[in-house]
Amino acid sequence: MTSTDCPTPTGPRPDPTASPLPHGEEKTLKTERLQIERKTFLFALRENPRGKFLRITEDVNGRRDSIIVPAPGLEEFRRVLEGMSTAAVQTSATPA
Repeated sequence: MTSTDCPTPTGPRPDPTASPLPHGEEKTLKTERLQIERKTFLFALRENPRGKFLRITEDVNGRRDSIIVPAPGLEEFRRVLEGMSTAAVQTSATPA
């Protein structure tokens, strides 16, 4: 029995020579960085074996949060974002 064959409290040890899981490999297709006030937004169009997706990461003083939008939903996401942008402009132009 070798050290990699020895069971551990959580089960057998993984084979160190095994290839990584197929879904773990991602390829970056395009990136854009946007600075708004004190926030930095990173937009990364990526692809993995399950498909293309957009990862939007917000960085505020080193704290990062991300959302992922699958590529089939990007057109609808854009439509909603444009609607929100239009509403923000209209409500700021309306006298109080």
